[in-house]
Amino acid sequence: MKQFFDVIVIGGGHAGCEAAAAAARTGARTALVTKALSDLGVMSCNPAIGGLGKGQLVREIDALDGLMARAADYAGMQFRVLNRSRGPAARGPRAQIDRKLYAEAIPALLNKVAHLSVIEAMVGDVTLVGDRVAGVLLEDGRRLECSALVVTAGTFLRGVIHIGQERIPAGRADEAASNALGHAFERLGLPMGRLKTGTPARLDGKTIDYARLEPQPGDSEPEPFSYLTDSVARVQRDCYITRTTLETHAAIREGLADSPLFSGAITGRGPRYCPSIEDKVTRFGDRNGHQIFLEPEGFDSDTVYPNGISTSLSPETQRRFIQTIPGLEECTIQRYGYAIEYDYFDPRSLFPTLESKRIEGLFFAGQVNGTTGYEEAGAQGLLAGVNAARRAAGVAPAIIKRSDGFVGVMIDDLVTRGVSEPYRMFSSRAEYRLSLRADNADLRLTPVGSALGCVSHERMRRFEDRRAKIAEIEVQTRTLVATPNEANAAGIAVNADGVRRSAFDLLSRPDVSFDHLLRIWPGLSAVPSDIRLQVETNAKYAVYLDRQTRDIESYARAFDAALPDALDYGAIPGLSNEARLKLSEARPATLAHAYRLEGVTPATMTILAAYVKRKAAAE
Repeated sequence: MKQFFDVIVIGGGHAGCEAAAAAARTGARTALVTKALSDLGVMSCNPAIGGLGKGQLVREIDALDGLMARAADYAGMQFRVLNRSRGPAARGPRAQIDRKLYAEAIPALLNKVAHLSVIEAMVGDVTLVGDRVAGVLLEDGRRLECSALVVTAGTFLRGVIHIGQERIPAGRADEAASNALGHAFERLGLPMGRLKTGTPARLDGKTIDYARLEPQPGDSEPEPFSYLTDSVARVQRDCYITRTTLETHAAIREGLADSPLFSGAITGRGPRYCPSIEDKVTRFGDRNGHQIFLEPEGFDSDTVYPNGISTSLSPETQRRFIQTIPGLEECTIQRYGYAIEYDYFDPRSLFPTLESKRIEGLFFAGQVNGTTGYEEAGAQGLLAGVNAARRAAGVAPAIIKRSDGFVGVMIDDLVTRGVSEPYRMFSSRAEYRLSLRADNADLRLTPVGSALGCVSHERMRRFEDRRAKIAEIEVQTRTLVATPNEANAAGIAVNADGVRRSAFDLLSRPDVSFDHLLRIWPGLSAVPSDIRLQVETNAKYAVYLDRQTRDIESYARAFDAALPDALDYGAIPGLSNEARLKLSEARPATLAHAYRLEGVTPATMTILAAYVKRKAAAE
């Protein structure tokens, strides 16, 4: 018997859960196909959510009514805002997560989503009608039909685990790889490659000597991820810090002969910004130590994740080098670290909607697009799910620009530049990061999500209330004025020039906080703390944001001109053969996309801009 859905999502990881929930929230009949119901919400690697750049993605997922932030708030063991001593644009919220609680939260949230069915099965093949996706064939023989398909297979497509000289076909530890589906995509002729990632050993916390380690507590006032979470209720757990030693490095070097990274057994490129410990020791031989964060995996679990020593060395070498690390001399290893190599799809073969340029209705999201990290996967999944639903409904796609969100930066980077290693989000990748802050993700993207139909009425109500309060207090602080004497008496150093300054102007100064204003205007004490912080941040960035807004508008006028997908670049006079080839392969949607392609020169852009201008004038 056949079943029809508007959207089918393959894979129940972070990308898949966000994709399925987002598609269903828009009203699309959606099926999430996962090989095991227990996979929903599983954190395959580190027990943490967020960080620099990544924390912004989590807030943006939440602003669009995604799942990750709410699940993290429910399961969080320790909350910290990284770079808190710096400006808000440089900060990144992060939380240690209880794996068990997170895996409880995600299915519970999915169960509340209307129009969503979860099917426990393995997908063996994709069915097409011409160059359009038609459905999937399950390995148990069932057929599911659909108008749009989202592939979020993570590391499972022909995955191979490497531990020393051992090779194990698997998608992750003790779980079978999806070989049939990997071969199916290869038969479709989609551009594919191999990447690798890794994970460290897991340690028994009862055997760690914490007295020798440096504790790392969370923030005294935990800051939740979700705009729907009022406060963090759970007691926080400490993490601990240790370091490798010269003895550690010697033990690693002695075991390199069995390393698949150096024997040639692994051909896929690994993440440069999260290298294995054998990579660190080899590449940074002059260092006498590398920091390790010992992260608890659960409130009622003794398992500890040693962040900083991912490895594919043999079990014997792992035992030897771990026991040279201060505090870990007597520790017991619960599971050995490993590297995993897997198939990925060249994201340059995708539109900015994450739909394949070759097969209509086929979308990809997550690690299969060459990214690494839960946050990158979840953000892609959400946009892919929304666009799959819109493709099924026959309405215009949703594209978030680089100037609108970190998710827009990431997707634009992927589809225009591609990847040579697993892509990780950093705040430095965003040229408009002054406005793309973690604190204002809802102000930027919740109205967008509402227009796309993926934001609930409850979230929209909460958002509109918050936005109205911020606007009210901003107007009030622009109206209230103080003399130089009043300002100086409150500890705000200003010139004695007789000029009255508004509370908003005073708040824009780097050394002035909302607490200073309360000394002059005690009536402002009734303002909620989150509104105070938002108004203070807005004031401090106001001058810079006005300038950035002008830059964005100027850039948009010059580069937002559309390039038709069917444009014949061979017919445009003056383009080099190399430029014609790159543009024909990439099919950029706009001049801005074309400009970010590798090898596209300013001369090429001049010719393209002139061509677009002539075409517009002719029409």
